[in-house]
Amino acid sequence: MKTCRARVKKIVVALFAFNSISLYLFFSFHPDHRSPFNTPTALPYSQSHLSLSLKPWPILPSYLPWSHNPHTKFNSCEAFFGNGFTKEGEQVLLGGGGWFRCYYSDALKTSVCEGGRIRMIPDKIDMSHGGEKLESVIGRNESEELPNFQDGAFQIEVADRSKIGKQMVDEEFLDKFFEKGEILRHTVRELIRSTRLSMPMNLFALRLWIEEPAILVTRFEYANLFHTVTEWYSAYVASRVTGLPNRPHLCFVDGHCEAPLQETWAALFSSLTYAKNFTGPVCFRHAILAPLGYETALFKGITQTIDCYGASAHDLLKIPNDNKTARLSEFGEMIIAALGFPVDRHHIPKPNSGHNILFVRREDYMAHPRHAGKVESRLSNEQEVFDSINIWASNHSKCRLNVVNGLFAHMPMKEQVRAIQDASVIVGAHGAGLTHIVYATPNTVILEISNNDYRGGGHFQLIAQWKGLGYHAIFLSGTYARTPRVINKLSNILSGLGC
Repeated sequence: MKTCRARVKKIVVALFAFNSISLYLFFSFHPDHRSPFNTPTALPYSQSHLSLSLKPWPILPSYLPWSHNPHTKFNSCEAFFGNGFTKEGEQVLLGGGGWFRCYYSDALKTSVCEGGRIRMIPDKIDMSHGGEKLESVIGRNESEELPNFQDGAFQIEVADRSKIGKQMVDEEFLDKFFEKGEILRHTVRELIRSTRLSMPMNLFALRLWIEEPAILVTRFEYANLFHTVTEWYSAYVASRVTGLPNRPHLCFVDGHCEAPLQETWAALFSSLTYAKNFTGPVCFRHAILAPLGYETALFKGITQTIDCYGASAHDLLKIPNDNKTARLSEFGEMIIAALGFPVDRHHIPKPNSGHNILFVRREDYMAHPRHAGKVESRLSNEQEVFDSINIWASNHSKCRLNVVNGLFAHMPMKEQVRAIQDASVIVGAHGAGLTHIVYATPNTVILEISNNDYRGGGHFQLIAQWKGLGYHAIFLSGTYARTPRVINKLSNILSGLGC
């Protein structure tokens, strides 16, 4: 009897093991059950596939659905700042498990692409390792940091063995979805061009398989706040357009060294790594390619007219308006939430105890390996202007005014964000530091001290307009500002705030 029971037990265990292995192999080597190829009109994920290792999207007051609207006008604010990408996108029919598609934006002239069962071969990407301490790579040439993709640096699975080794897409596809424009080196275009069709992937031979969505980003001017914000925005939009239920992992496909702004990258996404951190091939179940920061409305608005104005999501839900947007406010709230601040701070009025006047300073600091550590002076008497504002504020009788010295180059990002959030008025010379206004509260007023060269619409006037913030400017013929002129402008601004 005991012998019989032992045999039955062994048979049950063997059957269980066999079924488990069969199921594993089935889902490993058959088309991904989450692939949009199987459900082309649906999002690639449902609630049953959520992973606990990914950070959830925070609840944002300015959030509006990112589902594609077929009636979105190509030159509307939603087309520029939201989901103006084609609904279905162009699919590259591979079969065998691998899949790839791109969604094109006629307004931005670029695409968000995604694919499944994609393998990255780090050894075939020629660039520096990336993520090093700045001090250890002083003098390194920029060409070493930008990726140069060998053929087959990226591979995607295909069932038809006669196609193995061929390019995934042709030049016609690249020209359609990634117009070169004025971008001399389009790294996303080059990445896709390098992608070759490969045989089905043997999971047992792979060192690493990334099951959860990962967004691949190639950066250029990674140390500059303005350009980094354009990269943040591009990655955020790509994550939303592809319908990810959680924040994806992030992989830098570049060789730039570590920079202070990396702290925010890590906060925005579920994890952060560099392509060269992988010691061997890595396969992505689902990879998303974010457009370049140069291809966002934030950057394109400098050279072309994007006639949009900030509005609340609540108002736009009631009365849609093609010339208004809440997307930039939504993005600012995303950064605030990712860094651990409560996003309802946007709806708390400024304290009755007084108003903070934040003076954003331009400081010398080492930005990247080729930087001398000196910034261009846009306001030659900056200290004099700051001291004058301080004296004027201390003698203001109607309201309590607190002047904050915004030495951002030597402040952690969370302190910078807190200073922006607490400011009623933000003052500063034209410079990347003013990009912080993307997460300023709705009633904040901006005073930019700028050169005549920027008269008629610069970066920060546009950001203020797109967020619906009050904006004022003092234009200088040179770099010297008369302090009475600055104080008079500030006095008028504070009068509008009830002071």
